Amino acid sequence: MQHRHNDRNQYFSELAYTSEKYFMPYIAGHMNLGRQLDILEIGCGDGGNLLPFAKSGHRVTGIDISANRIKDAISFFQKESASGRFICSDIFEMKCDKRFDIVICHDVIEHIADKQKLLSRISELMKPEGMAFMGFPAWQMPFGGHQQICHNKYISKMPFIHLLPAAIYRFILRIGNEKDNCISELLTIKKYGISIEQFEKTVISSGLRIIERSLYFINPHYEIKFRLKPRLLPKSLSGLYYLRNYFSTSCFYLLQR
Repeated sequence: MQHRHNDRNQYFSELAYTSEKYFMPYIAGHMNLGRQLDILEIGCGDGGNLLPFAKSGHRVTGIDISANRIKDAISFFQKESASGRFICSDIFEMKCDKRFDIVICHDVIEHIADKQKLLSRISELMKPEGMAFMGFPAWQMPFGGHQQICHNKYISKMPFIHLLPAAIYRFILRIGNEKDNCISELLTIKKYGISIEQFEKTVISSGLRIIERSLYFINPHYEIKFRLKPRLLPKSLSGLYYLRNYFSTSCFYLLQR
């Protein structure tokens, strides 16, 4: 497991850096961020993605199913003298009459069983002229199974291991002395992982439309994590159905109704 997964302060700061440098400009290409907006993040975790939006004067709300992550988010925002509202709830059970200009859902959809239900819920929470920013790793990419969260230093660095049959994958995780909760999480991600083609098909069936798409060969977040310069997937690969999933470490989308 990488140190940043245990050091929540570092993790929070790294997310805030990537959000400010890459998420905000990406969204700003289609929406004016110079006015005060209502912004919701689904699966906000510690709230790092929302910090630069809050510091820019926007009204931010974060929702996460983990009480510990929400507690951390409140604490980190207080330390940063930033204003934000954080709710511990399942997004499908949360009652909310408010609608948002921007809904952020980054590195979340690959953990959700009913992806169409999630996209439909996002649509419900958007204002008529609102926008959703979605981001996820293509399932077949080298670390699309999130195996980097493993405590075993060798298994955490094994690319494509998540593509093995579930029984073999589970066996390797067990001989690597991974804890039951980690194994369960990784097998759930294996079950629910999503490809580019599956995502785009689900977007259409949910009544949404894609207004922007960027497939990254080097994930923008790798800049702060590994000092690697982000790079888009070459056009020669981005148009190759299915094969492109093996090279897309992050997929950015902007959606509207």
